[in-house]
Amino acid sequence: MPAIKPKLEFRNSQKITRRSLLFALGYCLVLSTTLSSCSEAKNNAQQSPATSDSPASSKTTEKQTVRIVRSKQLTGLAVLEKQGSLEKRLEPLGFKVQWTEFAAGPQQLEALNANGLDIASTAESPPVFSQAAGAPLVYLATTYPSGKAVSLLVPVNSPIKSVADLKGKKVAFQKASIGHYLLVKALEKAGLKLSDVQSVFLPPPDANVAFSQGKVDAWFIWEPFVTRNVQNKSGRVLVDGGELRDTGNFYSTSRQFYEAHPDVIKVFLEELEKSEIWTKEHPKEVAQLLAPVTQLDSSLLETMHSQYSYGVLPITEKTITKQQEVADKWYSLGLIPKKVDVKVGFLTPEEYAKITPADVLANK
Repeated sequence: MPAIKPKLEFRNSQKITRRSLLFALGYCLVLSTTLSSCSEAKNNAQQSPATSDSPASSKTTEKQTVRIVRSKQLTGLAVLEKQGSLEKRLEPLGFKVQWTEFAAGPQQLEALNANGLDIASTAESPPVFSQAAGAPLVYLATTYPSGKAVSLLVPVNSPIKSVADLKGKKVAFQKASIGHYLLVKALEKAGLKLSDVQSVFLPPPDANVAFSQGKVDAWFIWEPFVTRNVQNKSGRVLVDGGELRDTGNFYSTSRQFYEAHPDVIKVFLEELEKSEIWTKEHPKEVAQLLAPVTQLDSSLLETMHSQYSYGVLPITEKTITKQQEVADKWYSLGLIPKKVDVKVGFLTPEEYAKITPADVLANK
């Protein structure tokens, strides 16, 4: 913070009165407090809640914090937050959990790189863009594709009947997201290129407003936005990602957090897999549990439940090869500045064996 120099002006012939002296003393006191606060804030900002303790806290039983992204979708991660089992498992390790909400995957990985998040959950494309920007992320595990949970919406009364009709139209999506990736694949399948449509980069909340106001012609988005718009009759599904998506989501962390806390990551993946299995086997209970989160009726959530595939999958050579194909696609489109070697972000088989649940490794 730049130094602030109080300046008091007096006439040469005027003596300092008691009132002006009191003012000067008061101003200097405020200035001193401000500078002290800025210094303290700067010192605090330089410490990671997940990896650093102050000298004072090291003498107490204050827990460290692991910051995990909050899922608003119908996923095992959302159930894990509600059930509270992770908090119980991490307590003996001296950790508490903070669930943090983000608009989409790219925002998560920006926070991960800026030390504002410890564990992210994104589709395949955000990690590629993050790696292209030089971020030292680590891929922890992957999932089934669940392509039907992502759809291309058009207004309910739109004349657009096929993806080919999108030529020259405005299509909204979060840049570097699964919506972005699936739009590319849908257009290519229809014989079009991304440059054949007008790309409108908007995070989901802003895109939702633009779509409802008719400012865009289509929107590639995920649940629960899809069901909400279909339910309120503002949109209809043109195509979903069922036949388009050939990748799963990724759980990722920073290289720094992985190296410092592999034990925390191991516990997280174990509890996540348990939650995924429970979610798969209890659709009615899940719907009731997440109705307040998604703001949808439990009956609609049960319908959405069938669009997801549940379970954590291990990282394999096939996973890495597919992720490299995704990176190469973005580079060929000129949307990342350099060719990315995604393998830099993956661990060795031996390292994965130490953090991945045994039943997940059995799925190889």
